[in-house]
Amino acid sequence: MSTPTLDFVPGTPRLAYEHVGRGPVVVFLHGIGGNRTNWRDQLAALADAYHAVALDDRGYGDSDDYAGPLAFEDFAADLLRVLDHLGAAEAHLVGLSMGGRIVLDFYERHPERVASLVLCDAFPGFDAATFPAAARAEFIRLRKEPLVNGKEPRDIAPTIARTLMGPNAPQSVYERLIASMGAVHKASYIKTVEATTLYERVADLTKVSVPTQVIVGDEDKLTPVAMSRRMAETIPGARLDIIADAGHLSNIEQPAAFNAVLREFLDGL
Repeated sequence: MSTPTLDFVPGTPRLAYEHVGRGPVVVFLHGIGGNRTNWRDQLAALADAYHAVALDDRGYGDSDDYAGPLAFEDFAADLLRVLDHLGAAEAHLVGLSMGGRIVLDFYERHPERVASLVLCDAFPGFDAATFPAAARAEFIRLRKEPLVNGKEPRDIAPTIARTLMGPNAPQSVYERLIASMGAVHKASYIKTVEATTLYERVADLTKVSVPTQVIVGDEDKLTPVAMSRRMAETIPGARLDIIADAGHLSNIEQPAAFNAVLREFLDGL
């Protein structure tokens, strides 16, 4: 099995990505507490037939931090830089949680660059009617408060990890999640919490016209099965796959099952 190579997209900020294999480009985007290493099981599973790429978002992993506030659409601009750097006219985009919002936002801006979408334990955005400004401000305050008051991401990781996992996840998954969240860049994480919460654009799923797969863990409490089912029913022709005995990070908790349905979807295109 080939070992992924670490490379960088030049520019400001410089972006880190791991990649392996040759063939159609598949780009993986992590969630708000993750980084590119969350996708290593998936890169290994696709390397024989695809050019599998896992990105560190700006301010995460080995990607650079950046000056000033974050606008959520910056993530889509960064993804465009990645595709241009790879020389990919189009790519299959796989996004988990926040990564799902990023690929949907990217699709609305650059549909011609998207071959397919895979939305994992994701949601299309915050509805301003059900999540008004005051509630958003309070949500941000609660998420920032421990960090602003001196705690580090590694201090809050053990508590958050338990809320993301399915009830039967092994200790190895818990330790992997803690390591992932403990590696988060504190200042960039705070900017991301603010930008993702304040971004009011909700993806119009009815206008998605590329092949789409929705994947969700059956024990996901953050973006539950009912939410994913509604997404799949709204996106024309979308496929829904429910991963048994998995929480919010279904690709990490049940990699074999996740990889099987992902590979079936991609190979069938």
